[in-house]
Amino acid sequence: MLPVTLGELRSSEFGKESYRKRTIKDEMRMNLIRKLQENTPIFSGIIGYEETVVPQVVNAILSRHNMILLGLRGQAKSRILRGLVDFLDERIPVIAGCEISDNPFTPICRRCRDLIQEMGDRVPIEYRGRDDRYVEKLATPDVTIADIIGDIDPIKAAKGGHAIGSELSVHYGLLPRANRGIFAINELPDLAGKIQVGLFNIMQEGDVQIKGYPVRLPLDVLLVFSANPEDYTARGKIVTPLKDRIGSEIKTHYPASLDQGVAITEQEAWMRRNSGHSILVPEFIKQIVEGIAFKARSDQRVDKRSGVSQRLPISCIENVISNAERRSIVGGEEHAVARIADVYAAMPAITGKIELEYEGELKGAENVARDLIRQAVQMIFRQYFPTTDFKQVIDWFEMGGSLKLSDTETSGALLARLANVQGLLDKIEVLGARPDSPPGIRAAAAEMILEGLHSVDKISRSEERGFTASSERKQSQDLYRDYSMERNRHKKPLN
Repeated sequence: MLPVTLGELRSSEFGKESYRKRTIKDEMRMNLIRKLQENTPIFSGIIGYEETVVPQVVNAILSRHNMILLGLRGQAKSRILRGLVDFLDERIPVIAGCEISDNPFTPICRRCRDLIQEMGDRVPIEYRGRDDRYVEKLATPDVTIADIIGDIDPIKAAKGGHAIGSELSVHYGLLPRANRGIFAINELPDLAGKIQVGLFNIMQEGDVQIKGYPVRLPLDVLLVFSANPEDYTARGKIVTPLKDRIGSEIKTHYPASLDQGVAITEQEAWMRRNSGHSILVPEFIKQIVEGIAFKARSDQRVDKRSGVSQRLPISCIENVISNAERRSIVGGEEHAVARIADVYAAMPAITGKIELEYEGELKGAENVARDLIRQAVQMIFRQYFPTTDFKQVIDWFEMGGSLKLSDTETSGALLARLANVQGLLDKIEVLGARPDSPPGIRAAAAEMILEGLHSVDKISRSEERGFTASSERKQSQDLYRDYSMERNRHKKPLN
């Protein structure tokens, strides 16, 4: 049974001397040390930062630092900030009705001090959970000092008969309401300079001033920020004194490997559907979708300063699955199997996620997206088939074969047509498509091989005719044939 009055609280576990003097940063430090000793995960749902970002965040907490996370969009900055609540106590006692979660043993607001003087140990106590102690604000140009710090409320002063400069006339902003908790500001450079100046005292001296009146509030707050490094360094929108008062500057990054990216996408994307059709996404499709983001981040036509968010492969794989799901519903198939055609159908999830440079704008977002898909297919195709000989398949097309595929064609019908390509189905087991695999898996693997051969210019593909013989190879063959005919025509007959 938790204490419900100040008197009961004094004689409880919360009443220990060590607890009374503990700050929010001490509390987080102690809980973090306990996690490290027990070897429990530091952050849940954070992949790829185990050796880079997480140790730096741990060091910042152990150092009792305010911190800022610098990174491009889609690098889990907000998730890390929100994950800091895991280092807070499960609950803390506060004076009932207090707007700023006052510590019952050392209250700082005038109302709570007056209440204790009037009621003594009978002052009622309530409790705040972890989530109640996290306050987050997205910085926008219209944010005012009153939003963050607070303001004098003349109506409140008039109704209570208080002086304008009295603490009892204050309407608290977000920062005081985060007392004994975490206050996070996303996109700090977008915060007006005068608002940033208002954060100085709370970070250094631990108090705030409201409207120039001598209202002292020695708040107990951990301040954390996020920012885009381009805004932070090049534009210089974070005022220097504030930057100087931030203890740790931690840089985030995109996944370092394709496997990390795939793991993040699988964790975040909505892949388990309830349409009654079994969803099957081959591993090579996941890798291609992730490869699109990797290729985009290094492409000269894509703006590096904006970055390519991890939301791109997440949204893309969801669209890929949806297209496969639609096909299985319409065609009455048991399995909804994702294939290459579905990746092209998911281009709306790609074009909106990339900011283009001038060269990219000239070419157009859709053409850039198609090229990125082709590059990703080529990368994955080379990983699975570094030295495989596809001469039989290529010869089939060079002898006049052509094959046009559709993203609406059922797996059974598609597989039957793909079986006509000489030697194609003999190669699909490398992609995980065994003879007993569902038709959709086998068809997806065969289509992947054709798209891979197209990506390395072994065969051609057009919107009108589909897959055909490589135009370059066909052109060289035609030139050789013409040359041979011309040579034979001028050759002298033997006597």
